[in-house]
Amino acid sequence: MFENKEGQRVPNVTFRARSNDEWVDITTDELFSGKTVIVFALPGAFTPTCSSSHLPGYNQLAGVFKENGVDDIICLSVNDTFVMNEWAKDQEAENVTLIPDGNAEFTEQMGLLVDKSDLGFGKRSWRYSMLVKDGVIEKMFIEPEKPGDPFEVSDAETMLNYINPEAKPKYISLFTKIGCPFCAKAKTKLQEQGLNYEEIVVGRDATARSLKAMSGSTTVPQVFVDGKHIGGSEALDEYLASA
Repeated sequence: MFENKEGQRVPNVTFRARSNDEWVDITTDELFSGKTVIVFALPGAFTPTCSSSHLPGYNQLAGVFKENGVDDIICLSVNDTFVMNEWAKDQEAENVTLIPDGNAEFTEQMGLLVDKSDLGFGKRSWRYSMLVKDGVIEKMFIEPEKPGDPFEVSDAETMLNYINPEAKPKYISLFTKIGCPFCAKAKTKLQEQGLNYEEIVVGRDATARSLKAMSGSTTVPQVFVDGKHIGGSEALDEYLASA
């Protein structure tokens, strides 16, 4: 049975990381002192659930978390810094700080180090999330202890519901094409409003036929909010002006 460490301080650990091709030390004091921080830990970079749901979920809701008092979001995994840096690039996770717990010191002291030798992983972190205020754990969501890799309670939506049940995040999808100036302007407008969005590049992530089927148009940009089709550039301007 994993111990819930609510009310306790996070472990005092120094992480070894690479930044700008140099080794750097990152301490837990730097990460947590005087801040409100979300931490979510997962079994491994580039693994299916971690890449398709866990990390993207927190990255997409980062703006909403910030509006609700969260200073930083940390993703932690028992991987080395080179792997974590490449995963951050692959995921375009600019709103999340990826921390390599390469020696598993933090995870072991949290009591959440598990043996995944049957998968060839060795020792890894159990999946969990927590809200930390000035180094003290206020809330933990630990996945249930059952076979496999459960992903039921450590997701971004569950954490947001704890922090503010009234928060209403918007899920924005933006269809673009490489080299499209109107698409660049649309992205700038969304960023200026602090709105996170998923960019779907036609010709790379989707076909023109798919765009036509969904929006009734093959022109870009095309914007969807919470599954509803907003339209192109002018429609986006109208939406943002009325939001």
